[in-house]
Amino acid sequence: MIHFNLTYSNPLYDDVTYLKGVGPKRAKQLKAYGIDTIYELINNIPRKYLDRTNIKKISNTKIGEQAVIIGKVVSKNIKMIGKRRLFQVTISDGTGELQCIWFNGLSWIMEKFKIDDEIAVYGKLEFYNGLKITHPDFDILSQSENHNTGQIISQYSSTSELKSKGLDSRGFRKLIKNIILNDKYIIDDFLPSDLLSQEKLISLDQALNQIHFPKTNDDIKNALYRLKFNEHFFIQLLMALKRNNQKNNIGHSYQKRGQYLKNIYESLNFQLTNAQIRVLREIRADLKSKEVMNRLIQGDVGSGKTIVAVLTAAIVMSEEKQVALMAPTEILAEQHYESIKEYCEKVHITCGLITSNIPQKEKNIILNELKSGEIQFIIGTHSLIQEPVKFNDLGLIIIDEQHRFGVEHRKLLIEKGNSPQVLSMTATPIPRTLSITIHGDMDISIIDELPKNRLPIKTSLIYPDKIESTYEFMKQEMISGRQCFVVYPLIDESEKLDLEAAKSGYEKLKLIFNDFKVGYINGKMNKDEIDSQMIKMNNGEINCLVATTVIEVGINIPNATVIMVENAERFGMTQLHQLRGRIGRGSKQSYCFFIQRKKTPNADKRLKIMTSTLDGFIISDEDLKMRGPGDFFGTKQHGFIKSKVVDFSNDGPIIRRARQQAFEMVIKDPKLNLNKNKKIKQVFKRKYHHMLEFIKIG
Repeated sequence: MIHFNLTYSNPLYDDVTYLKGVGPKRAKQLKAYGIDTIYELINNIPRKYLDRTNIKKISNTKIGEQAVIIGKVVSKNIKMIGKRRLFQVTISDGTGELQCIWFNGLSWIMEKFKIDDEIAVYGKLEFYNGLKITHPDFDILSQSENHNTGQIISQYSSTSELKSKGLDSRGFRKLIKNIILNDKYIIDDFLPSDLLSQEKLISLDQALNQIHFPKTNDDIKNALYRLKFNEHFFIQLLMALKRNNQKNNIGHSYQKRGQYLKNIYESLNFQLTNAQIRVLREIRADLKSKEVMNRLIQGDVGSGKTIVAVLTAAIVMSEEKQVALMAPTEILAEQHYESIKEYCEKVHITCGLITSNIPQKEKNIILNELKSGEIQFIIGTHSLIQEPVKFNDLGLIIIDEQHRFGVEHRKLLIEKGNSPQVLSMTATPIPRTLSITIHGDMDISIIDELPKNRLPIKTSLIYPDKIESTYEFMKQEMISGRQCFVVYPLIDESEKLDLEAAKSGYEKLKLIFNDFKVGYINGKMNKDEIDSQMIKMNNGEINCLVATTVIEVGINIPNATVIMVENAERFGMTQLHQLRGRIGRGSKQSYCFFIQRKKTPNADKRLKIMTSTLDGFIISDEDLKMRGPGDFFGTKQHGFIKSKVVDFSNDGPIIRRARQQAFEMVIKDPKLNLNKNKKIKQVFKRKYHHMLEFIKIG
C-alpha cells in the first residue's frame, strides 16, 4: 500500500488573496469562479488566442481576412447615418488608406486618437465605399510601450463579476505575469528528467510561460502537449497504483472448469460466437491466477454478455462459492433473474432475487438461505449492498451496467466476500481513449460479434409528414403477429410536460391502432403496474407498448421487431443506441424509426450518424466528440476528469504514452519512494487527495 504524507510547502499553493494585484475583493470573485490558490490561477488556461503577428500592408490585404495594419492617423471625424452617430478614423501606411469605424463608446474612442499618431488596428477587412474595419482592436504605438501588436494574445474565460473587478483577459494576463516574474513562485518540474527526455517534453515552467505568453503557434502546441501529458499521466498513475494494489489481493485460484460449466454449456440451444469463446478464455486465465480478477466485458446490446457471465459463475459455483449479480434497476434485475434461473434450474443450482420490493417475510427467508449457502446465485439491485445481506462464501461479483454504480457501491459489495473475483459488464460502448482512462485499472474484454441468426436492424429517420405511412407499416408488422415499442422522452427538466406528451401519445395511438392492444408504462408508475404491462408484453398480450425511457435497458422481447422513438432529436446518441437495442433480438427483420420533430444542426448530425451505422463503438466515439466525457455517462462519478486541456476524442497518442510511463513507473517503484519520483508523489497526493481511497478499492 502506498502511503502519502499530506504536507507540502510552496508559495504557489498559497491563497490567491496574497498574490500582488489581487486583494480580498478580487479574491472573492476568483474563488467563486473556482480559483482558490495561486497555483490554480497559473493553471487557468486561455480559452483561445488572438494572433496579432499577421501584419500586412494595406495594398496586400484581402477582403474577409483578419489582419494587423500599422499606419498613421490622417483624419478623424464623426458622421451621421440616419439617426446613428459613428466615429471614423482614417489611417495610411503609404500603400493605401483604411477606415476604422466605431458605433459605440464614441466619447472614449474620440479622446484616444490624435492626428499623426502611429496606431495598429486588428480586425476583419470589409469593402464598402472603401476598405474598412468595424470596431477594430487597436494599439496606439506612439503613446504606449504595453501594446499587443505583433504578438499572440491569450484570451481567458471570465464573468461579469470578474470583469467588474478588472479581471477580463487583460487583467488575467497581468496577474499571471506577476506570478511568472516573481522568483518566489517556484514552478518546480515534478516529472523526472529522464522521462522528459524520453517523451521530448518541455519543462513545466516553460510550458506555463508559453501557454500564457506564446511567441509562436509552435509555442502553444508544445505547451499544450506538455500540459495534456501532465493531466493524462496523473490519471493513469491513479489507475496504475490501484491496479498494483489489486495485485496484492490474493484470491481463490480456480484450476478446474467444474461440472456446472460442462452441464450448462451442453444445455445451450445455440452456439457461442467466436467473440464469446475468446472472452471466456480470457476470464478462464484470470480465474486460474491467484491474483483477483477485475475484468470488464464490453459488448453491444444483444451480443451475449449475460451467458458469458453465467458460464463464469458456473466455474466459481463448482467450488462451492457463491455468486452475486448486481443490476442498476429492478426491471433489469428481474429480467436477469428470469433468464439466469432458467439456466441454473437445469443443473440444480439454487437462484435467488433480492430487491427493495420483495416483501420482508420473503426477504428474510432469502437472507437466511444466502447466509447458510443454500442460495448459490443471488441477483439483485442496490439491495445487495445493504447491511443485512450476508454471504456464506462470496466468490464472484458480477456488476451489470457498471458505469451506473459508484466506486463506493463496488467497495461495499466486494467487502461482503473474502477477495471475490469481480466481473463487470456494460452494453454502453466506450471509446478506447476514454475506456483506458476511466477503466484503466481493469482488464477489458470486448464481445464484438452478434449471434449468427441476427439480422441487422434497418434504421430510418422520419419527419412528421411521413409518420402516417410509418403507422401503416407498424400495423402490418402487428398483423403478422409481431410487436412494437413507441418511446417518448422523459427529461427531468420538463418531466411533467413529457409525461403528459407520452400519455396523450398513448391515447392517440390507441385510436390509430384500434384493432390492436396498446399498453403504456412510464418510470413514475408503481412497480406492480409496470410489471403487469411487461408480463403482458412478454406473453404477447400487448401488440404495441408505449413507454418512456424506462425500457432503455433490461427489456428482452424477441418478438418485438419495431421501435419508434418520438422526438429523437432530444436524445443522446448512446441512449438512442440503447433504445434501438430493444429490438433485433429474434430471427425476424427489425426496424427502428427515429421521429425528428425539430431540426437543429446538432440534432441533424446526431441522427445522421445513428441512421448510418449500427456499430456502438463508432456511435460512442462520435457521442464523446459532441458531448465530452463529463456528460458521456450522465454521471459525475468520474471526479478525476476535470481539466480544461484534455480532449479524449483527440488525445489518444498522448494517453497511450502517458499510460505507458505511469505503469512502468509503478512497476519499478510501487511506493514512489525513489528520489526522482518524490515530487510526483507530492503533487499526486495534492491533486487527488480526495480520491486516495479509490486506490484501495478492488
